Amino acid sequence: MAKIYESIAELVGRTPLLELKNYEEKHDLKAKILVKLEYFNPNQSVKDRIALAMVEDAERTGKLKKGDTIIELTSGNTGIGLAAIAAAKGYKFRVYIQDQVSKERFQVIHAFGGDTVKISEVPEIVESMEKYGDDFVECVKALERAVSGEKNIWFADQTRNPANPDVHFRTTGPEIWQDTDGNVDILVANVGTGGTLSGTGNYLKLQNPDIQVVGIQPTEDSFQSPERPEQEEITGVHPFENVEERFIPANLDRKVYDDWYEVHTNQAYESAREVAKTDGILVGASSGAAIYAATQLANKPENAGKTIVAVLPDTGLRYLSTHLFDEDYQG
Repeated sequence: MAKIYESIAELVGRTPLLELKNYEEKHDLKAKILVKLEYFNPNQSVKDRIALAMVEDAERTGKLKKGDTIIELTSGNTGIGLAAIAAAKGYKFRVYIQDQVSKERFQVIHAFGGDTVKISEVPEIVESMEKYGDDFVECVKALERAVSGEKNIWFADQTRNPANPDVHFRTTGPEIWQDTDGNVDILVANVGTGGTLSGTGNYLKLQNPDIQVVGIQPTEDSFQSPERPEQEEITGVHPFENVEERFIPANLDRKVYDDWYEVHTNQAYESAREVAKTDGILVGASSGAAIYAATQLANKPENAGKTIVAVLPDTGLRYLSTHLFDEDYQG
């Protein structure tokens, strides 16, 4: 019988797990590294899951109605996912996006008919950044103030929307558990909004409380500053440890993770370049960060024989205008 889909909404999820066999052999790793390739989602990132979940939840609850405009603040992938879902469902979409993200992100959102606004063009966000620095959570609060007087809009708000971690609890976690037959010892995931780590981690710990959940944040010197004006960041990955409480996204469950790693942009880039050559997968900077952290865990003697699952958020095709695949770059 023919199997024909009618909407991209039906194509979200069920992404594959791949063991990095060649990478493991090259590094003589004694633990398995399985990577969940989220670029198999229809718009090539893990954020397709939350884009669909947030929109459909808002439709069910009456928060989003025909004729409304969906808005969001994002480093790019959530904006792309929302732009695609908005196009498929007939909504307008406007995204407020960080200035320094790759130009591919702007181009893809425009291709879906979405409008992009750089956050440097929003006075409320500029004021917030002058006070708190380039903090995503505070920028979200500033955007909420900026659009408070607008009508017929729905703010997705991925940092606080409970549909974000919920979709990972319902889909990402169960997929990993089923595809490994429950043979998973360690989960590695980046923290941006906290949804992937929290939802997936809570589901896996419900199945086996002994599973170790490890979060990833960037090193302090991975961010642009007056001393490092050209520094490229690990897009979509944000600090959650050793920062003030107000900078931590509401969707991050602080109780779910057992450990955390800091990864520098260079380390993330080098890992992404390496797996492209060893295993033929082209992934983004945040995926490189997850692979780097998974490698550190795999090298620990106590983890010999264990299975590590790392969630790889997106495709490397979104970073061709950056230095990600420039072998000579040392940011």
